[in-house]
Parts: sequence; C-alpha cells; structure tokens
Amino acid sequence: MSDTIWAAIIPSVLALLGVIITNMMGNRKIETKLETGMAVMEEKVDNLKEEVRKHNSFAERIPVMEEQIKVANHRIADLEQAQKSKPVTNYKL
Repeated sequence: MSDTIWAAIIPSVLALLGVIITNMMGNRKIETKLETGMAVMEEKVDNLKEEVRKHNSFAERIPVMEEQIKVANHRIADLEQAQKSKPVTNYKL
C-alpha cells in the first residue's frame, strides 16, 4: 500500500479509538449519575412507603375511634336523661 493510504488509515483509526474511548467514558459518567439518581429515588420511595404505612395504620384506627365516640355519646345522653328524670332536691350545707 502506498504511503498516502497509510497516512489516511492511521489518523482514521486513531480518531475512531478516540471516539470509542470518549463514548465509553461518557457512558460511565452517565451510569454513575443514573445509579446515584436511582439510589436517591429508592430512598424516597422507601420513605413514602413508611408514610403510607403510618397513614394506613391511622386509617384503620379511625373507625374504631368513631365507634368509641358513638358509644361515649350514647352514655352521655343516657346520663343526661337520667339526670333530668331525677327530682331536684335542695342540699343544705
């Protein structure tokens, strides 16, 4: 082969190697950023899961509390009714 062909092939191969190396380095940087982003996102998802668990626990207790309040209100109403039906007596101290 002539010197001219070699003069064209060598820089082309070197340029191709440079592009390949540059792409590999760029991909590594991008992968590192993605891994970091994924780790942050997983941590946020874990925090949200914990918040949802707390909320669900609270939501499960609300009906129980409502029933207890209903019972307490009935007892108060019964006590008020019983108080109204008692004759009023004057107490002397």
